[in-house]
Amino acid sequence: MTSPLYQRLEVPGGKPIKLWTHEVPVEPAALEQLKNTARLPFIYDHLAVMPDVHLGKGSTIGSVIPTKGAIIPAAVGVDIGCGMVAVRTSLNARDLPDNLAGIRRTIEYAIPHGKSFGRHDVGAWHDAPHLVDDSWKLLAKRFAQITAKYPLLAKTNNRLHLGTLGGGNHFIEVCLDEADAVWLMLHSGSRGVGNAIGRFFIERAKKDMGNALGNLPDVDLAYLKEGTKHFDDYVEAVEWAQDYARANRSLMMHMLVEAVRIELQRPFEAQLEAVNCHHNYVAREFHFGEDIFVTRKGAVSAKPGELGIIPGSMGAQSFIVRGLGNPESFCSCSHGAGRLMSRHEAKRRFSLADHQRATAGVECRKDLAVIDETPGAYKPIAKVMAAQADLVEVVHTLKQIVCVKG
Repeated sequence: MTSPLYQRLEVPGGKPIKLWTHEVPVEPAALEQLKNTARLPFIYDHLAVMPDVHLGKGSTIGSVIPTKGAIIPAAVGVDIGCGMVAVRTSLNARDLPDNLAGIRRTIEYAIPHGKSFGRHDVGAWHDAPHLVDDSWKLLAKRFAQITAKYPLLAKTNNRLHLGTLGGGNHFIEVCLDEADAVWLMLHSGSRGVGNAIGRFFIERAKKDMGNALGNLPDVDLAYLKEGTKHFDDYVEAVEWAQDYARANRSLMMHMLVEAVRIELQRPFEAQLEAVNCHHNYVAREFHFGEDIFVTRKGAVSAKPGELGIIPGSMGAQSFIVRGLGNPESFCSCSHGAGRLMSRHEAKRRFSLADHQRATAGVECRKDLAVIDETPGAYKPIAKVMAAQADLVEVVHTLKQIVCVKG
């Protein structure tokens, strides 16, 4: 019988942790954060830790947190429903121009990205296209039900962020697979409104715990108990935000396809293969004979035969994968390479010349403002994939040739 790829770590006073981190570095601070989570009384069976694991705010990124009777809002986080979408087109590498700068400019013009403050936020629509309004109408009724209870959430960037990328590690890419087929791929979530929902209920959980908050090893592990009003309201709001995030990615993919068509001035088919998956979310699932909540904080569902996306950094390979349905990981896999260092440390350590070398051959931003996203700031994706060989199998290997950062 083949030995499992994970390492089992016993946690005194808590549930065990199973780590798929063979030959992948794990920060001591991230390990302590995982142990704190494992000691919570409602953790179900064990924590599962993916090879892209690293320290996060409140909860560890790259962790799968099964719970019974409670949810930790900070574990879901503030980028609720963040995830990936990718499509394979009928285009081949030979259909693309030698100079890809025009494709990047057209994409940047078509889809709002980045952020600024005030009335003219570069990351929001000033005049939303009809396609955005049509999509918003499908979300508006449920949002009104949420804001009727929590009016402050109405004062968020919601409709005008639908169909926009955001900043940080969010991106849009044009990629080639192993057969030189052209793929379009992007990474984003629930934008300003999801951030507001996350922050609101994180604070609500802290207030609801009252004096009991002091018994937690970290106040960001504050939780909402099942059966309470705020628990039910949070589930309603988080499920809406996850639907918003999925719609956001679908809208942007439509705009991305149209932008490439405009630039190339030729028809092509998209959606020959398509994947749209969350990697920051909570879901009701059945594991080990029980109905539970599974929070994937930087992790992707990898049920048997289920397709997912594991992106690398700006200069590395990405992967379309098929889940193997490993029950020990709660049918999950990593959501990317995972940060090797903080953004501050990346800016301190890498120069602009380092970044330019690392992204050679990729049409992308090569300025100081994106140094925190340079490939060297992330774990080696090859080792991350090797560490989870019993969680997923690779269906396609992608290499980006155009990358748009927020």
